[in-house]
Amino acid sequence: MTDIFKPEVNSDKIKEAEIVVCIPSYKEADSIGYPLVQADKGLIKYFKNRSAVIINCDNNSPDKTREAFLNTPTETPKIYLSTPPGVNGTGNNFKNLFQTVVDLRARAVVVVDADLQSITPEWIKHLGEPLFSGFSYVAPLYVRDKYDGTITKGIAYPLTRALYGRRVRQPIGGDFGFSGKLGKIYLEGQGWDTAVANFGIDIWMTTLAISQRVKICQSFMGRPKIHRAKDPGSSLGPMFRQVVGTISSLMTHFETFWAKVKYSQPTAIYGFGLGEVEMPPRVEVDEENLLHQFRGGFDQFGDIWQGLLAEDVYKKLLEIKDLKEREFNFPTDLWARVLFDMAVGYKEETVDRDGMMNSLIPLYFGRTLSFVKRTKRMSIKQAEDAIEDDCITFETAKPYLLQRWKRKIT
Repeated sequence: MTDIFKPEVNSDKIKEAEIVVCIPSYKEADSIGYPLVQADKGLIKYFKNRSAVIINCDNNSPDKTREAFLNTPTETPKIYLSTPPGVNGTGNNFKNLFQTVVDLRARAVVVVDADLQSITPEWIKHLGEPLFSGFSYVAPLYVRDKYDGTITKGIAYPLTRALYGRRVRQPIGGDFGFSGKLGKIYLEGQGWDTAVANFGIDIWMTTLAISQRVKICQSFMGRPKIHRAKDPGSSLGPMFRQVVGTISSLMTHFETFWAKVKYSQPTAIYGFGLGEVEMPPRVEVDEENLLHQFRGGFDQFGDIWQGLLAEDVYKKLLEIKDLKEREFNFPTDLWARVLFDMAVGYKEETVDRDGMMNSLIPLYFGRTLSFVKRTKRMSIKQAEDAIEDDCITFETAKPYLLQRWKRKIT
């Protein structure tokens, strides 16, 4: 017998809630129970005097995610929401969430990943409490392995910081909080496209929050993020294209905002600081594979790079290509200029945008290899300091972006 599609299951007929915890999912039947139980405990312990609901925003998962969510016992009432059959993507899940948040007249919304293995009840407190204290957007801070989240470390964080002037360390963290008022802005937000409907959603939400000039903070989670971490040189899938494509696309929408930003400001850290030290699981990196992918990119994408990048930038890449592995170095200033040139090319659409994003992947592998080699003997804290130095380099290079953005340089 075929399962009947149910866009919503609201057995408790919840019509209002002050605080919402959302767990977006696609095929997470084996993992959703744990973050669900921790979210329930967090709501009971820290928000017992506020009306609450836990929502699973799902993509009509075929693996019985819905049943796993609804059948897990909780004191907090639950709502299951699903996109129509065939409509996938995290961003599409969030569109359902934004509408429901507005309908429930929620004041605070906390989002946690469905594959989280390290979540505690305190995560709900850390992400939710600031929303009742005047903040509208809460980004997470957690200890991660040096090589976990390299898209964040190498692209999303330094670009967001240099462009929009806010130091938000995890702009695509997957776990965050936002106010009900911001939910309404998201529901009507500009720049929505196919990439945002998928993996581009997190950076879209962070960028819109910054552009709205709402009060933003970061909240330390107290434990490392432990989830399905991967070698940065393994399968990237569409995530890379959608995240970096969304950053590039939003640059056009918010040009008048970021073009005036000259330097970055720190973002408040809510609650306690980086006091608790618990080591995250190690992410193993295949350095030989990263170098092979970087060098292979010249045969596949060399013509695209030559057309998109400034002449001196392309020449510098050719020099790096011939470096021996032990001498390999992809300087931060060059990497910033590569990303800035790509953003200009994305705006002008001189090459098919998906093809352009694909061409960036081997360069990202080369830059990641350089980061791995540079930080190999560093502690996690020392590697974080190195990332901060990289961000200052991005900010210093921003006049180059402004010059390239305003007039095409050959």
